[in-house]
Amino acid sequence: MMGSYALATRVMMTVVTAISVSLGPVLLGGAQAADPFADLDLIRPPHLAAAPDFTVPRLGSGSVALKELRGTVVFLNFWATWCTPCKEEMPSMERLYRRHKDRGFTIVAISIDAAGAERVASFVKQLGLTFPIGLDPSLEVANRYTVRALPSSFLIDRMGNTAAIAIGPRDWDRTAAHAVVEMLLR
Repeated sequence: MMGSYALATRVMMTVVTAISVSLGPVLLGGAQAADPFADLDLIRPPHLAAAPDFTVPRLGSGSVALKELRGTVVFLNFWATWCTPCKEEMPSMERLYRRHKDRGFTIVAISIDAAGAERVASFVKQLGLTFPIGLDPSLEVANRYTVRALPSSFLIDRMGNTAAIAIGPRDWDRTAAHAVVEMLLR
């Protein structure tokens, strides 16, 4: 049987360990904050691989083709008008786009809505989105990217490689998001 002093010491060591694990990055000068990819909880592929090429109709007219964006950092987002988390993250995506669009960065947001372009156009107008909107109602491109949740975003570097993946919504106007874009633009 453990004495009260030994038990108290053991409990205190457990608490200190838990606190140091939780606050370690803060106490060590923000080691975790130094990695904006980790701060955004982005998945980084272990090996560089080319992002699957695609061409989709563009809302309004024309088309959007990934191969035509080579040399640009591309934020590829899959979304739908009925997806509440998609609607919540879009304003921060717009702010990210506006801040970096003149430096070789673009966002291509591909709607998987089957309800038609009119519904997508109304949604885009309501939110005041200015980045290119692609249409993929048959899910052909979404399946090529193995999208299984909305929103899903893929950051593609200037060479056309998938640099990071976000499954689920993010606040794309955070310092970490801007840092990720800055790193990819270098």
